Amino acid sequence: MSHIAPPAPSSSSSSSSPSTVHFVAGLGAGVFGAVLLQPLDLLKTRVQQSGSHSITSAIRDIARSPNVLPAFWRGAVPSALRTGFGSAIYFTTLNTIRQHAATLSQAAAAVATPTSDAARHSSSLPKLSNTANLVAGATARAFAGFILMPLTVIKVRYESNLYSYRSITGAARDIYKTERIPGFFAGFGATAARDAPYAGLYVLTYEQFKKQLSSFYDHPLLLPTAGHKADMATSLSAIINFASGSLAGATCSFISNPFDAVKTRIQLQPHSYRNMAQASRRMIVEEGVRSLYDGLVLRMTRKALSSALAWMLYEELVRRAGTTFHRAANKHV
Repeated sequence: MSHIAPPAPSSSSSSSSPSTVHFVAGLGAGVFGAVLLQPLDLLKTRVQQSGSHSITSAIRDIARSPNVLPAFWRGAVPSALRTGFGSAIYFTTLNTIRQHAATLSQAAAAVATPTSDAARHSSSLPKLSNTANLVAGATARAFAGFILMPLTVIKVRYESNLYSYRSITGAARDIYKTERIPGFFAGFGATAARDAPYAGLYVLTYEQFKKQLSSFYDHPLLLPTAGHKADMATSLSAIINFASGSLAGATCSFISNPFDAVKTRIQLQPHSYRNMAQASRRMIVEEGVRSLYDGLVLRMTRKALSSALAWMLYEELVRRAGTTFHRAANKHV
C-alpha cells in the first residue's frame, strides 16, 4: 500500500467527546438520511394506510400530482425535524447510557482501553456486552420516541392522502382541535413496542456485525505495510460501519414491521383503530396476516439505507471530533 490513512482516535477518546458533539453528529446524520430517503417513507405510509394499496399504485397516485418532484418529498420537513432531532436525542442519550454502563462495568472499561485489538476495530464508541447494548439501545429509543411523538403523528398524517393538510402548522392545529393533546401521542404504544425492541436489537446486531466484519481487517490483503502498526483506516472503518448498519437495519426491520403497520393505522385512523390489540385483530380478520407486513420491502430498504448512513456519518463525525479534541489536549500537555 502506498498510502496509509492517519490513525483514527481510540474508542475511549472519541466516546469521551462532549455531549454536544454527539447531539450535533446525530442531528446532521438524521437530517441528511431523512431528506434523502423521504420518497421511500412517503410510499411506505401510502401502502400501509390501506390494505388495497401496492407500491406501484402508490407511485402512480403520487406521480399524478401537478408537481411530481415535490410530491415525492411531501412531508420532508416534519420528517427531517423528527428524524434529525430524534437521532440527536437518541445518540446523545445512548452515548450517555453506554458511557455510564462502561464505567460501571470493569470488563467493558478494560475492553474500551486502547489496545492493539481495539485499534483494529471500526467502532469509535464504547464497547459493551450484548445485554448492555440491547438495554441501552431500547431505553434510548423509547425516550427519544416519546419526546418526538407529536412530530411523528404530524408527519404520518401529512404524508397520507387521507387528510388534506396544506401545512404542518395546519395539521398541528387540526389535531389539537379535534383530539387535543392525546391526539399527538396516538400510536405511542405501538411505536414504543416497535422502536424499543428494534433499537435494542439494532445496537446489538450492529455491534456484532462490526465485530465480525472488522475481524477481516486481519486478512493479509487488508493489513498495513509490513512492520507498520496503524489504526484501522478511516475509509475502511466507514465501509464496515455502513455495511454493518445496513445489515442490522434490514434484519431488525423485518422483525418489527408488524408493529410499524399497526402504528400507522392507529395514527391515521384513531377512531377505527383504537389500540394495538384491537387494531391487530381487525387487520388480521379483515385483511389477513399479510397486512402486518404491508410496506415491508419499502421499510427494509429505507431502514437499511437510513441506518447505514446515519451510523456511518455519526461514528465518523464523532471520530473526527475525537481526533480534534485529542490533538488540542496534546498541545496543552
